[in-house]
Amino acid sequence: MTDTILITGTSSGYGRATAQLFLDHGWNVIAAMRRPDPAVFAPSPRLKLVAMDVTRPESIDEAISEGLDAFGAIDVLVNNAGIGLASAVEVTPDATIREVFETNTFGTMATCRAIIPQMRRQGRGVIINVTSSTGFGPMPLVAVYAASKTAVEGFTESLSYELHGFGITARLVEPGLAPTTNFGQNAGTRMQGMIPPHYQAYAAAYFARMSDYPTPYCSETEVAEAVLAAATDEGRRIRYPAGADSRMLAELRHETSEAHYLARMREMFDPATYAPETLA
Repeated sequence: MTDTILITGTSSGYGRATAQLFLDHGWNVIAAMRRPDPAVFAPSPRLKLVAMDVTRPESIDEAISEGLDAFGAIDVLVNNAGIGLASAVEVTPDATIREVFETNTFGTMATCRAIIPQMRRQGRGVIINVTSSTGFGPMPLVAVYAASKTAVEGFTESLSYELHGFGITARLVEPGLAPTTNFGQNAGTRMQGMIPPHYQAYAAAYFARMSDYPTPYCSETEVAEAVLAAATDEGRRIRYPAGADSRMLAELRHETSEAHYLARMREMFDPATYAPETLA
């Protein structure tokens, strides 16, 4: 029997690459987008495009129902839909913070809640929540975004224990920074004016340092491969860092002392470590 996967946010980036990889591996794929675009994928009898807005519970239910009608079961759910934000916290409006959490955090939780009863009844299933390396290695100027992803990290680990007895596995795929995705573009107008004058010198120096990062950044392909590994792993592993930068941060965070981790992070992010002329 062919396995079926439901992936949210498949119009571009990680979601699109993941859907294509699973199609290439012979899976049935339910590709969810806010506005389904038939041009994103080549036609296939194993592909079902569905409309889903993860901030609307009725939209989630309708998409799941359409997927079940098409393929009879959903074996794997990938919560990939998300929005980005780079901002200084002091100027970030409440409405923007809530917008980020509505999609990245509450949308993920709502989709999990909608799929769990179906997986519980069938006695099996894998839930994969795509977060970010900022969920365990926070960086400056993404505090709101990091918070939305860190919440999903805790939620997913708790869920993994809660659902194991029902044959359901909950896992995390944790991408690093992927400059080739539409992170900034998808953030749209919500990022305008979010780096005020007092922060601009630091932000410019920080972004320049990040552009010369010593570890290769993450790619869409690496995220898709991490999702495939998480979907097919028969063990009880929870976290799958994706990309060399995310794996480096995961090792630093989880396999070294807190003092060593903080020292390394301050080398990268603390203004005191920057040459004075870069902050002028």
